[in-house]
Amino acid sequence: MPEILRTPDERFAGLPGFAWTPRYLDWTGLRVHYLDEGPADARHVFLCLHGEPTWAYLYRKMLPVFAAAGHRVVAPDFIGFGRSDKPVEDATYTFDFHRGMLLAFIERLDLRGITLVVQDWGGLLGLTLPMEMPERFARLLVMNTAIGTGDTPLTQGFIDWRAYVANTPNIDCGKLLGRSCKHLAPAEAAAYEAPFPDARYKAGVRRFPQLVPDSPDAPGAAISRRARDWLSSSWQGESFMAVGARDPVLGPPVMNALRKRIRNCPEPYLHAEGGHFLQEWGNEVARAALAHFR
Repeated sequence: MPEILRTPDERFAGLPGFAWTPRYLDWTGLRVHYLDEGPADARHVFLCLHGEPTWAYLYRKMLPVFAAAGHRVVAPDFIGFGRSDKPVEDATYTFDFHRGMLLAFIERLDLRGITLVVQDWGGLLGLTLPMEMPERFARLLVMNTAIGTGDTPLTQGFIDWRAYVANTPNIDCGKLLGRSCKHLAPAEAAAYEAPFPDARYKAGVRRFPQLVPDSPDAPGAAISRRARDWLSSSWQGESFMAVGARDPVLGPPVMNALRKRIRNCPEPYLHAEGGHFLQEWGNEVARAALAHFR
């Protein structure tokens, strides 16, 4: 039986700006944590997907804006992240593993009228979902991400990041966020390390960079190409793109190329101070998105 770790609850006590009630569901014997705020019968459900190496805490500045506008906000933690369970074997974590969890999660909660909010791996995985269940998705809110089609070269910046993670098995997620988002208070940055008492808990963190498809036959590449083509030709919903201008890897050039792949996606909202983790400037971004969707 593969070993599965669960971060002790006390690691999450008193995190700044994060007083919401944790909720859980079971998926294939693994506990998945999520937030679920706002009216249960709201017309629009903002499904917020985090990336590497973060968790639902990343959405603490956007969630209140969406909920105050009368929307339901659902933010899960990927397996291996946040308050979700953490298998210790690196090989557990695959593109299809994470994607399968997301599809089951949407069906289990019967989410409809979805505004898909994505960044980083939230987009690499999340942008492949609407084509599978188009009747559930109404809008996209896309931030600093990509689609991993495997048929375009990876940037040198990403290759360097992947090598760094591979050579740093106990990467300090709090220090990483503190360096990337210098306006964070020390306790906010430390909240990103809270899910990981030691390196054994970080298999999911170690794996995400290695899972980005880097060739046409890499796992996840074919389904990502299908998603890219579907978004270009068949997406019927509204879209809003927000870009952190200071992201050195997934900044304006990459995001403008992605915008051209999403049918009827307008010119992006550019946040001049924002970096890769754009949700840390999330109050402004969320308000801009709501103004656009109105």
